[in-house]
Amino acid sequence: MEITPSGLRIASAATATCPSGVLTHAMGRRAFIGGAIGASSLFTAGKLFALPAQSAPRLLVVFLRGAYDAANIVVPVSSHFYYASRPNLAVPKDKTLALTGEWGLNPALGPSLYPLWQKKQIAFVPFAGTDDTSRSHFETQDTIELGQPVEGSRNYRSGFLSRAAQVISGDTPIAFTTQLPLCFRGGASVPNIALNFVGRPGLASRNADLIAAMYQGQELAPAVAQGFAVQADVYDTLSQEMQAANRDAVSPRGFEQSAQRIGVLMRDKYNLGFVDVGGWDTHVNQGGAEGYLTNRISELGRGLALLASTLGEKWNDTIVIVVSEFGRTFRENGNRGTDHGHGSTYWVLGGGIRGGQIAGRQVPVTQANLFQDRDLPVLNDYRSLIGGIMRKAYGLSQAQVAAVFPSTQPQDLALI
Repeated sequence: MEITPSGLRIASAATATCPSGVLTHAMGRRAFIGGAIGASSLFTAGKLFALPAQSAPRLLVVFLRGAYDAANIVVPVSSHFYYASRPNLAVPKDKTLALTGEWGLNPALGPSLYPLWQKKQIAFVPFAGTDDTSRSHFETQDTIELGQPVEGSRNYRSGFLSRAAQVISGDTPIAFTTQLPLCFRGGASVPNIALNFVGRPGLASRNADLIAAMYQGQELAPAVAQGFAVQADVYDTLSQEMQAANRDAVSPRGFEQSAQRIGVLMRDKYNLGFVDVGGWDTHVNQGGAEGYLTNRISELGRGLALLASTLGEKWNDTIVIVVSEFGRTFRENGNRGTDHGHGSTYWVLGGGIRGGQIAGRQVPVTQANLFQDRDLPVLNDYRSLIGGIMRKAYGLSQAQVAAVFPSTQPQDLALI
């Protein structure tokens, strides 16, 4: 491990050294959307060669660890089943921002990301995820970061972004994480830099004490005290689970505070990045149009908007893909939250994408279409989704896509 003067940690992922070089060529919007980035694939004598760095747009993967509740962010407003399933959590249709006749956006993203929708610089892909049905944070996070088939043995020394770096450019990757993430293991050494942390919210003990004092000496005093004790115990237990699911990821607020730094580094030096954001395991008191989840998604949205503005003209040749390990149960639970689910909604942002659309395979949001009668199904496999974006953005051959995502048929979402 080497600490550079700038504070970057150079984490050795393998014995190979990282080639020098930075992204120096900025493509315009027309070049990005058009055929100019369709560089010819290099495949000779059974070996895959990296595309030149000057042909590569920037790619940043944002991983929402803890499984965010997609249904309350990109809301299926035309689904009566959604509103029947979430009497306390559903976001009212008249409070959402119109996307299509079937979908609306959580109002918390109005000031930050809705303008990108109007400029056709963001798209949403519902029914997205993996074929991992374990509903385990750790197993499914590993599944995504490895990018390998679920069936069969796994190579934990080969993450999909490490393989992408070798195929696409291989010379300017960075992880905005405390430790080198699994997705960047293998291949060349990759620098990582920790972002600002914001501590998890604690129980408002002072307010609890004040309320308990109001009932002191009254018949309800023991019940009030016991209620606060149970609430604190449940909160601590679930907070420990959330912290574990986060895997030391920065909080949404921390991401917002660090977005400008990420933007500067991605603008000036690095063209392949990864950042994880925690705080999405909402088993209790998730909230609807207001509340915990809405506050977190608002912070995330402001961070992404700041990232876009910091990149400036380079936003036109940048792709940001927002993923999460799985979705949440479609029905709310007894604690006004949601539990571990399956299908989620992924986001694709960038100044040069064909946004302003709900992309990918879809079905009506009804009980009949639920996976195992509890979750949204996965119709858009994340490896096919990201592989398809990489293929179009970098002009990759089928063999090169297969090097990044083995046994995968890339899916063309018509976003590029």
